Amino acid sequence: MNETYINDFHKIIGQNVKRIRKEKGISQLDLAHKIGHKSVSIISCAEINHRNNHFNIEHLLKIAYVLEVDIAEFFKEITE
Repeated sequence: MNETYINDFHKIIGQNVKRIRKEKGISQLDLAHKIGHKSVSIISCAEINHRNNHFNIEHLLKIAYVLEVDIAEFFKEITE
């Protein structure tokens, strides 16, 4: 397994978090606050994989709870 594969996987997760967050009508700032962060940077950077920032498993568990979705939704392939 190479770095490109892992990086692409993090991108898929970020895209899914962003899509679901927008579908639920929750801003990045609201989501950040609801998972215990004071700034939007963790959400904004991880959603676009900026400088290889990504969500850890704790983030994903909290985000899934806030967005009321199964955590598995974040790992689904993008079919656009």
